This record gives sequence, C-alpha cells and structure tokens, in this order.
Amino acid sequence: MILAGKIGLVFGVANKRSIAWAIAQAWKEAGATLAFTYQGERVRENVEELVETFGPDTLLLPCDVTRDEEIDRVFAEVGQRHGKLHLLLHSVAYAPREALEGEFVKTSREAFRVAHDVSAYSLVALARAAAPLMTEGGSIIAMSYYGAAKVIPHYNVMGVAKASLEASARYLAYDLGTKKIRVNCISAGPVNTLAARGIVGFNTMLKRYEKHSPLQRNLLPEELGATGVFLACDGAGAITGQTIYVDCGYEIMAM
Repeated sequence: MILAGKIGLVFGVANKRSIAWAIAQAWKEAGATLAFTYQGERVRENVEELVETFGPDTLLLPCDVTRDEEIDRVFAEVGQRHGKLHLLLHSVAYAPREALEGEFVKTSREAFRVAHDVSAYSLVALARAAAPLMTEGGSIIAMSYYGAAKVIPHYNVMGVAKASLEASARYLAYDLGTKKIRVNCISAGPVNTLAARGIVGFNTMLKRYEKHSPLQRNLLPEELGATGVFLACDGAGAITGQTIYVDCGYEIMAM
C-alpha cells in the first residue's frame, strides 16, 4: 500500500481498455484514493460503471480540457472533497480523424490547433490548476508515444502534438520542482484502446512490435499500471522531466 493516504485525479478513462483505467486500478490497489473525469456524454455511462467499482463515494466529474472554466470547476470540487492532491494522470489526446490519414504535409491549420490544444496544452492547464492543491508535493504523469520522437506513418499531427507534450512536461518539471511536484511522461507501446483503433494500420503496428522488440511481445496493461505506481511513489522521488519507455524495448532498436 505504498500510495496509502495519497489523493489522485485521473483524466482520460473512456472504457475498461483505457490506459488511464489500467493505471487507476494500480493506483487504487496501492492504496490511493481517486477521483475521475470523463469527456462528454458519449463515454459517461461506461466510465460511471467502472468508477462505481471503486466505491459509491468516488468523485466523477465531466471535464472538457479545452475549457478553462470546466478545469477550474473540477479542481475546486476535488479541493472541496479532499482538501489536497498528490497524483494527476493526464491520458488525454485527440486529433481529427482526417488528420490521421494520408500525408502530414496536408494537415490543416485547424487540425493542428485542435490536436495541440487537446493533447499538449491541456497538460499545462491541468498542472497549473493542480499545483495549488499539491501542498505536500506531487506526481503528474502524462501518456505519450514513440511517434513523438520518430516518424510513425499515419500518426502524423498526433506525433507532433506528443512531442509538444513531452517538451511541456520538461518545462513544467522545471517550473514546479521547487514545489516538490514531479512531472514525467510514460511512452507506452501500442495498446488496443478506443483511441488506438482510430490509427490506420494499428494491427500492423502491434505485429511489428511483437516481432522486433527485444522481448518479442507487446506490453500488458498491468505493466503500465506498475510503472504508473512507481512514478507516483516516493521511490521515484528524484525522477522528473523524463519520458519513460514502456514498450518491451522497441524504442532501442534501429532495425
């Protein structure tokens, strides 16, 4: 129970296959008390069913991360309920579907703006709102992907947005370090989530990782959960501003 007494807030659960849900379950098993948000009525029922398994008093709030007033309301309610915050999970990303097909050079100005607002700037907005509640220090974790560092065909503008996310995490780590707030990214290998299924060629990606990674397999959701617990706990107290690859070693391979 290494997270006993810790209060966490989770952004990004859509269904039981969500990376955010895997990490939330691991945080709960490690003793943390959690609150959740959901994005839109389309996923509300799914998220409600999952969150109910954490107990009837678990806080669940709607939040559109592109609207500052909704972000402020979420953190105000978390502060009112729990008084403080120790953990924040940012597992939020979006780009218009047409921007994840074809050539990156054809990305529209609007698709570029939306992808960066939802997928990268939201981390800045959430960290800014979280910091006043992290009076005892804290750990902020954002989910990234290898497309931030290398070209993944069809990942396109999302890869550029993830690169912005990782850079934002480094600058936030610098700004918030004096408050004992750590900010890190987990760069996960491909996981069969709702968002991933929108990427052209995703099944081919899974097969490639299994064939070419040193461990000759794809990662398991519980392995992401374990990494999330590690970055949240005091054992990672000297780690901030980093991108941790959890991809069975695929990132180290050149061919």
